[in-house]
Amino acid sequence: MRTEIQNLISSIQPFDSLETEHITDAVAWIESGDEIFRIQKPDIPPKHLVSYFVIIDIEKKKILLMDHINAGLWLPSGGHVELNEHPKTTVEREILEELNLPADFISENPFFITQTITVNIGAGHTDVSLWYLLNGNSEVVITYDKNEFNGYKWFEYNEILSTNINKLDPHMHRFVKKFLNMT
Repeated sequence: MRTEIQNLISSIQPFDSLETEHITDAVAWIESGDEIFRIQKPDIPPKHLVSYFVIIDIEKKKILLMDHINAGLWLPSGGHVELNEHPKTTVEREILEELNLPADFISENPFFITQTITVNIGAGHTDVSLWYLLNGNSEVVITYDKNEFNGYKWFEYNEILSTNINKLDPHMHRFVKKFLNMT
């Protein structure tokens, strides 16, 4: 599984120098033999894999973000990759757990990679996040996990770009710029 994840990461087309750096670091991290899966909450090991899934209503040009309780930020949905789990399987599992929806992938492979030091509750460890793209419909009411989220909102692309970065995942602006650049 490590080799497969390494190949997934290597296949991501970087948007900027920071994403190139994150790809290079993640590949070296996997090659090092360090544990890449979280084996104990919240931070063992202190650097581990996460699968984000960004639900996009392409027709209405909107992205679903969740008001995440622990992070105190508007984030895409997602979760920690379980031991020896494929990151795509994580997406399929987490979308059912968090939003009670099936995964409708735009692409089977991750679109974006980031490395982020977590904030607020559970702060201080590093999430290596693979960002997957999913189709969504902003007119459908979503039943979400109220233990993880205060609520949700469909943001227009430009609304995300004009939102204070301190209220979002620190890489959200870069994600939107990459997505707009690739479409």
